[in-house]
Amino acid sequence: MSVQPLEFEQPIADLEKKIEELKNMSSLSDQDMKGELRGLEKKLERVKANIYNSLTPAQKVMVARHPNRPYFLDYIRMLFTDFVELHGDRNFRDDPAIIAGMAKFEGEPVVVVGHQKGRNTKENIYRNFGMAHPEGYRKALRIFEMAEKYQRPIFTFVDTPGAYPGIGAEERGQAEAIARNLREMAGLTVPFITLITGEGGSGGALGIAMGNRVIMMEHSIYAVISPEGCASILWKDASYSDKAAEALKLTAQDLYKLKVIDEIVKEPLGGAHRDYIKTAENVKEALKKHLNDLKQLSPERLFEYRCEKYMSMGVFAEQ
Repeated sequence: MSVQPLEFEQPIADLEKKIEELKNMSSLSDQDMKGELRGLEKKLERVKANIYNSLTPAQKVMVARHPNRPYFLDYIRMLFTDFVELHGDRNFRDDPAIIAGMAKFEGEPVVVVGHQKGRNTKENIYRNFGMAHPEGYRKALRIFEMAEKYQRPIFTFVDTPGAYPGIGAEERGQAEAIARNLREMAGLTVPFITLITGEGGSGGALGIAMGNRVIMMEHSIYAVISPEGCASILWKDASYSDKAAEALKLTAQDLYKLKVIDEIVKEPLGGAHRDYIKTAENVKEALKKHLNDLKQLSPERLFEYRCEKYMSMGVFAEQ
C-alpha cells in the first residue's frame, strides 16, 4: 500500500524516495551500493525517530486521521478468526459505519464491535466516513446484549469523527441511542476492552467505548469535540484548531497522565500506517494481557470495577 506523506513527513518521504532510487540503480548496474544504502537507511530511522518522538497535538490529529491507518476490518483480519458479521438493529436498517459480530480471539469466542471508515470516496460514502446513525448504536447494543447472554468478552474498536449529526439521525433519536448504550454498557458483567485506533470523537466514540479497560494507540486521539469544532466555538475561527488541539489534551499521552485510559499501545516507528504486521502484534499482546487480567474477576466485580473506573474520572480536590 502506497503511503501518502503528511506535510511534516516530507523529509521521510524524500529519504524513502532516494533509497528506492538507489536500489533500482543497484539492480541495473554492477556497482556495489550496499554501504551507501545502509547509511541512508540509518539516516531514515533517525529522521523518523526525531519527527515522531516530538509530534505536536495537532500533528497527532493528522496521524490519527491518516487514510492508510489500519481500520477495523484490517484488525479483524489480523487478530481474529471465524468472524461472522451480524447486521441490523431489528428496527430501522443496518448501519455500515459500525460493524459487529462474533469471532474467536486466540481460540476463545468473543464479540467484536467497531467503527469502519472507507479507503476511497465510494467506500466513505457507504460507510458515512465512520459516523454512525442511531441504528448503528442500536445494532451495537443488540450485540452487547448477546455477549451478556452468552457470557462472551467484548472488544470494541473506536475510530470515528463523531456520531452523524444529520436531520434524519436526530429524528430517529441519536442522543437517546448513545445514552441508552452508555446505561446498558455500564451494567454489563463480561470483560469489556475498548481500543481507540484512530479518532475517538465525542459521543460517537463513547457510544461503544465504556470498557473495563480503555487503551489507545500511540498516535490516536480521544476528545469531547474535534479541534476544528472546538476552535469554531471558542475563537469563532476553525483556523485556531492547532491551539484547540493543545488545549483539549486529546493525545494518548495526555489521557494516560489524566488516568482516562489504561495503556498506550506502541506503534511502529513512523505510525501504524507504515507497518500493519507490527501494529497487529502490539495490539494482540495488549488485548491478551487485559483480557487475562479481567477474566480473573467475577461478573459482579467486573460490574463494580467499571462503575468505579468511570465515577473516579474528573475527581479533583480544592486546596
